[in-house]
Amino acid sequence: MMPIASFPIVAPHSLPTPSPSSFTRSIEGSPPLPFDRAQSVSDFEIEHSPVKPGRPARNVSRRNTEYETEQVFLASIANLLAAKARPFTVSGRIPLDPASLILFFRSKSAITHSLDFPIDVEHDTPPALEVLIAACKPYPSTEINDNYPEAIYYPSTLPLTATLEIANHPILDAVRNTLFPTLPTGHFLVAVRDKVEIILTGGHMSVQPRTTRNDGRIAMIIVTLPVRFRGGGLVITNAEGNEEKFYGRGGKSGDMEWVAFLSDCDYRVETVQKGCRVSISYAVYLKSHGPSGINPDPLITPSDKFLDLLAPILNLSRGRRIAFYLTNEYGVNPSEVLADSLAPMLKGGDSMLYHAMKLYRLVPELRWYAGGYIWPLDRTVECVHELDTSEARMPITVLNGPRGTPAVRGAFGNYGDAEESEVDDLRCRVEDSGAVPLADTDIIILTDFNSSPGPVGRERVPFVSNGTLEKLIVNVLLVVYVP
Repeated sequence: MMPIASFPIVAPHSLPTPSPSSFTRSIEGSPPLPFDRAQSVSDFEIEHSPVKPGRPARNVSRRNTEYETEQVFLASIANLLAAKARPFTVSGRIPLDPASLILFFRSKSAITHSLDFPIDVEHDTPPALEVLIAACKPYPSTEINDNYPEAIYYPSTLPLTATLEIANHPILDAVRNTLFPTLPTGHFLVAVRDKVEIILTGGHMSVQPRTTRNDGRIAMIIVTLPVRFRGGGLVITNAEGNEEKFYGRGGKSGDMEWVAFLSDCDYRVETVQKGCRVSISYAVYLKSHGPSGINPDPLITPSDKFLDLLAPILNLSRGRRIAFYLTNEYGVNPSEVLADSLAPMLKGGDSMLYHAMKLYRLVPELRWYAGGYIWPLDRTVECVHELDTSEARMPITVLNGPRGTPAVRGAFGNYGDAEESEVDDLRCRVEDSGAVPLADTDIIILTDFNSSPGPVGRERVPFVSNGTLEKLIVNVLLVVYVP
């Protein structure tokens, strides 16, 4: 640190008053004045902090560099969030000993062969692999001036099976959770073996466009079999031009890689530099337990006997709108979801009846119902807010209290009557939410007249009445018009 000059402090009354001549002599180099002259503003000393070695001063070039770095950082964040919001590929490994994998196929000569794994064609090529390659057909090239050999595939007209069963591994669950996280309840993924693809040394697979796969599949799975190779990366491109590359792990022992991608993606395989790349592809389709939602292709079909039991009811109900109670509970809040949204979730006899209606080309609807009131198809059971009214009484099924065994009262119970004001208040809430009396509609609920209604599914809507938490019991009706 530089030293700061010190100045003597002199009282103003002790200083002699200089004459103009003495002031002039001082300027011209005469003997100094009897006191140090006061410093002007221009004489102030400024102490600068010493510059640390190795730390360059900020300049325009550095500011530009920091700006560019910040822009790269922001762009990286945007790219990561975009990839996170819409993944189009997912991969993993199959924990299967390659020695337990066997591929069975039948050649054109009707002779069945078995191919054991793992395989290293650089040291020994099994005769069965040569027979498999001889039976394959080449992929048509989609590239101009392509002088490299194309990949080949085993014809689907010839029998082929493998001891690898992807249903025994949670592959489809991973595909659903990653690529289809918003898939509605009641919809499932089904994988069907597509092709066995082989790429020899120096060969590759040109781009396989998405337009060639128009059989309704929603995704594909490619499993790389344990045959040693080098190169041959699988490149997947989505509709936006983003690419992902997977290398298949080279067929190492205990390391079988699988890759799944959406059906709207193109894929290709780079040149295999050494060895032989063998893979099995699977087509992934969407199925459901109920013929509704995004894919009306059910997994089950009612038996002929069940359809025969339904046929006379439909014949005697022509021109009417009939309804059946659902017998299972689905744990939903009727104030939050529409009743028709339960269609993919139907189970047991509810699902059988719904499917049977569809097979008769009818249009079943699911509607909320409580205490003689039915809600429109597009309305939920909104009865949360308390109302102050004194309307006429209407029987309603209510669960009292938040804990313990509830007391059931009203239309479906025999444990006593509800308070008059409570029922009046609830009836007004029900009507305010859009429900109409069933008697004012043309809907007829079909029940067994020889016995009680039997098991009836019950959903619960919480509401507050006189400061107490209550629960309204709501049933689900399957309503259908029979022309």
